[in-house]
Amino acid sequence: MPEVPATSRRGLLLGTAAASAGALLTACTGNEPKSAGTDTGNAPVAGGTPGRPVTIGFAGPQADHGWLAAINANARQRAEAYPDVTLEITEGSNDTAAQIGQIQTLINKKVDVLVVLPADGRALTRVGLQAMESGIPVVNLDRVFASPQAYRCWIGGDNYGMGLNAGRFIGEQLKDKPDARVVELAGMDNLELTKERTRGFDDALGNYPNIRKVARLAAEFTVESGQARMAQLLQAQKRFDALWNHDDDQGVGALRAVRQAGRDDFLMVGGAGARSAMDAIKAGDGVLKATVLYPPTMAASAVDLARALGQGEGVGGLSELEIPASVTLYSAVVTKDNVDRYLPMGFD
Repeated sequence: MPEVPATSRRGLLLGTAAASAGALLTACTGNEPKSAGTDTGNAPVAGGTPGRPVTIGFAGPQADHGWLAAINANARQRAEAYPDVTLEITEGSNDTAAQIGQIQTLINKKVDVLVVLPADGRALTRVGLQAMESGIPVVNLDRVFASPQAYRCWIGGDNYGMGLNAGRFIGEQLKDKPDARVVELAGMDNLELTKERTRGFDDALGNYPNIRKVARLAAEFTVESGQARMAQLLQAQKRFDALWNHDDDQGVGALRAVRQAGRDDFLMVGGAGARSAMDAIKAGDGVLKATVLYPPTMAASAVDLARALGQGEGVGGLSELEIPASVTLYSAVVTKDNVDRYLPMGFD
């Protein structure tokens, strides 16, 4: 799962979800893709003359989570949409040494641009530096390298903003309820992203003096851990009014525990934007009322940025001749009122 740099919120804030990011970034060179991947939510773009051929090396961690699988799918689909882009994609690994070796192979192949979602940003910083020193610009995707010298551009999600928007949504739902009680099902506590999501959530709840967070447990981004930790929360807390679950994959297990306990006396907000969560929100017959996006479409936008770098272009809609140094995607809240708009972005 992704980690966000402390500097990311000083980057370019995109006020809509990744669908809008894609619309902006596909205008990088004026040579639009022949079609947009279905995961991006963008309508197909017709025409456009191919530009300078660009070979993009793509390296990410093992796709052992729905969000990471969607990252790979978005990168592939976006690259296939461009007649002037060749994508060299690695198998993916959570082993630091193995991923470093895969990236070094791409460097030795002399790809034009690298897109890297590191399994561990700090541990892979040196190979990012190696690529940059070799004259290969790096688009650092989501989990940030320890040094800005290791990448030309960073693009990713806003974990703090994710927690903030989840807290604001819950706060508005409960603002008129005396002594409202909230619980939190977090992700992995050893990850900085989990701490950022909790910090944003707590900051938002601080604006609602009638709301107390009465319990918090951390899971592990899996269905099994979500079910086990949610069962613990339900047993320990006989009454609460809202739950924020950091991750829709573990949310599948959390919802299973809720059904098994026969509880329907609270509202639930998920995180990331899985298709199953959006389907449940649209159905409207359960506790899940919203999910806060952490869009895997960022991988499609990373390919857009890499293509622009390879062709020496900037970003359409901006005055600058170069692409920005940082792009932070917005964590939109998906509810029954707007779910149809975001359904094409939902991942399995």
